[in-house]
Amino acid sequence: MRKYGLFITMCVVCMSFALTAWSADGARENDWMLHGGRYKAYVKQSGGRLIMGNGLVERQFKDGTTVGMNNLMTGEGMLRSVRAEAELEIDGVRIPVGGLLGQPAHNYLLPEWIADMTSDPMAFSFAGYETSPIKKRFDWKPRSQWISLPTEWPAKGIELVMKYRAGDELLRRLEARFASDDNRTTIASSDFSGVLPEGWRVVTSEGNTANAFSNEGKTGEILIPANTCAYVEKDIPQETEVVVARITPGTDRSSSWGPGMAWVFDGRVVKLYLRTADSRFGMTVDGSERMLQTCRVDAPVYIRMQRTGGVLTCGFSYDGKAWTELGETDIEPTLQSRCVRAGKMDLSGGNTEHADKGAPGRCRVDLLKVMGGLPQNKGERMFDYLKDLEVNVHYEIYDGIPLISKWFTLGNGSSRSVRLDTYKSEILAVMEPENTVVFDRSFTTPNITVESDLVHANQQDGADRFDNLMIQHHVHWNRDPLYTTQVDWPMNIPCLLESYPEYGPAEDISSGAVFASHRVWELFHDTWDRERKTLQVRRMYRVAAPWIHENPIFMHVRNADDASVKKAIDQCAEVGFEMVIMTFWSGVDLEDDSPANLERMKKLADYAHSKGIALGGYSLLASRSVGKDNDVVMPEGKTPQFGAAPCLGSEWGQRYMDKLRRYFETTGQDILEHDGSYPGDECASTSHPGHRGLADSQWKQYQTISGFYKDCKSKGIFLNIPDWYFMNGQNKTGMGYREANWSLPRKLQEIIERQNIYDGTWIKAPSMGWMMVPLVEYQGGGAAATIEPLKEHLPHYEMRLANNFGAGVIACYRGPQLFDSPETKAVVKKWVDFYKAHRPILDSDIIHLRRPDGNDWDGFIHVNPALKEKGLMMLYNPLSHDIRKKIRVPLYYTGLKDKVTVRHADGTTEKLRLDSDCSLLMDIEIPAGYCSWYVFE
Repeated sequence: MRKYGLFITMCVVCMSFALTAWSADGARENDWMLHGGRYKAYVKQSGGRLIMGNGLVERQFKDGTTVGMNNLMTGEGMLRSVRAEAELEIDGVRIPVGGLLGQPAHNYLLPEWIADMTSDPMAFSFAGYETSPIKKRFDWKPRSQWISLPTEWPAKGIELVMKYRAGDELLRRLEARFASDDNRTTIASSDFSGVLPEGWRVVTSEGNTANAFSNEGKTGEILIPANTCAYVEKDIPQETEVVVARITPGTDRSSSWGPGMAWVFDGRVVKLYLRTADSRFGMTVDGSERMLQTCRVDAPVYIRMQRTGGVLTCGFSYDGKAWTELGETDIEPTLQSRCVRAGKMDLSGGNTEHADKGAPGRCRVDLLKVMGGLPQNKGERMFDYLKDLEVNVHYEIYDGIPLISKWFTLGNGSSRSVRLDTYKSEILAVMEPENTVVFDRSFTTPNITVESDLVHANQQDGADRFDNLMIQHHVHWNRDPLYTTQVDWPMNIPCLLESYPEYGPAEDISSGAVFASHRVWELFHDTWDRERKTLQVRRMYRVAAPWIHENPIFMHVRNADDASVKKAIDQCAEVGFEMVIMTFWSGVDLEDDSPANLERMKKLADYAHSKGIALGGYSLLASRSVGKDNDVVMPEGKTPQFGAAPCLGSEWGQRYMDKLRRYFETTGQDILEHDGSYPGDECASTSHPGHRGLADSQWKQYQTISGFYKDCKSKGIFLNIPDWYFMNGQNKTGMGYREANWSLPRKLQEIIERQNIYDGTWIKAPSMGWMMVPLVEYQGGGAAATIEPLKEHLPHYEMRLANNFGAGVIACYRGPQLFDSPETKAVVKKWVDFYKAHRPILDSDIIHLRRPDGNDWDGFIHVNPALKEKGLMMLYNPLSHDIRKKIRVPLYYTGLKDKVTVRHADGTTEKLRLDSDCSLLMDIEIPAGYCSWYVFE
């Protein structure tokens, strides 16, 4: 689903600057990335529609259903087909939320079609809406001493709540759908035990006239080549609601010609059958085939179609009583039923045969029954409790950014508990940017970045590619079964955006309780240009997760004994560092809840605070085993993501979380470095107290870990997590590096480090990622890889400081000390002072100039039009001689135009004139093996 296109690096001397669409003064003045303050969120009624927008993007609703998704920046209509707002499975029953029926084709959407479309009678129906300012998702206690840029929490914008309820028509149709067929009126039926009843017709393909629909005098038995046809058909009236057939597969081994039945409508045929060649059920709609779940070919099976409202549902049963749903398709309520067929048909439910007829096989149609509706039920209906459920779909649209968030809540106002088996919180049939005749994985998804707060591990799927920025696997680009007019014959184009949990949640919602789904954020882009597009992703995190602005300077102290920690605290205070983390392998144990350990850790925290230093420690969750009774029990064929993992729902997991909470409550420490956080492992155990079984295990563990991180955020606890929980309160993740590389010779590490920073800041702001500077031996490499003794490798140590502080990226300086001599201390303080002197601009976003390759200069520019220092360019020279040359510097995102004052590293300044594209051709000078920086004002 990704396009692995070629990204051409900017040339060394004269770099291209892809801002054509924003270079003109008029366009520049309207560019939301420079002047976002003029784009305010609104909700309004217009032309019979409810419109939520902000001048950059808008979502339009009719009767509680999205009928328009417009990118106002590009003029694109993003929606090609109308779908439900959400889909819930409650107590085993799938019910859409909103939705309109009657769209004639799904390639595009015309306004005149919408006027004729009708609400889905099988859905929760629209009952009104309300608006309010955006509210906090959870409490956040900012640590202002680590924040250099303005932040807002909650973000500015509007929340729209769309309300849905179960109407009488939905309850009646559900009753009809799930009531026993024994109560239905029978329209026609035959077990084919004798002569065919009047009105039943036999149809065969050209090569099978002798065999017909019987064999050796047994009606219903079919003995014909695999890819040929013989079936019976019967005209049926419009009031037909259910058709059931019983099929004995026998020795038939067909694929698309497998035995089954077909319901024929005016202009549409739906066929349900057994692909006996590969033991699967199949379903075709107008000749377009869907592969369904496996089936048995050694026993008779009942197959069933039911028409309810605008939906035709297919299912199967081996006893004719307990039914399993296989799939469904839309059938307009006005579409006339014509006949039903049973036997062996071609892919389209007709009587053609394949050129390669295949080997003969025997099968039998044992029963075909056509049924109508149910008698009216005057008493209480089995689904009446649904009337007391409140489904609210929430949307947030933000000021100044083309970003929409969405989730739903389900309130249980009934007197009984209900189970939410699973759900889809977003279903968008958006316009695909391409539709290839033969689908392959080079498909480009629509120009939308989708983020979720239901995320496990560091899942940045496709995030480093500039044409597809989909972040998490709980957001899916799926094939669209309704889109039968696409050019890809198997209909595999992944152009249906859906978001849902991988498992469950299988959540029991008690009377009076409210369930909240996960949230998604949809960011609409106005470009395919990599830099601008990823700048917009970084802006999304700054708006929706503003704690990423916290960027303390920290040290990883190698040993957690009192003397080592106090030495680290003292040195940090002397040079301007702001935090000490008792690192992995240091001996720190956050699970040790003994009074002695908690008292010692509190005293160390008090000492650190007296010096103005924050203190915290490391804890490992996943990638270890804690015993078979408490480890995750994976489904057959699967292993934990990190090889081993405890279950957070086990007794050990519950104790572990209690210990972490007690640790921070008792010690008053400030940071948790949580390694191997919950990675999304499911658990099939039925003995763990925190979940019932497989279905609810992932959801319950997610709630545990995300709830804990949100609590940490409310208490001001900083979160270093090498995963992707940013929307749940995480501050930093790894910028992106291979730990083994820090065992390479020192000189090799410098360029690799800058490559890691350059690559890691495409979708991460500098403050979102940490780097690693092992001062002592890390994973090997000996003295050649080690910076200690620091004073003996001072030029290398300084280059590592310049690499990281110059990027605004805080590294884990891991060792027993930050300096070992006055000269070393002076170098460390020089770069800390440099960072603090320019902290706001260094914490701002990066424009990538030239990726490090060791052959010439490399570097980037920090930009922020809201600051006095609107740009700061860091340039590095890996060569053994000075670099002097002209380069073109793009300054569009600084907000500067016409003129610029350039301040050099030596303090000298010059005033220069910008070119019409807001770029500058300037002379640069970088000392050999060192760096230079330039400030733009």
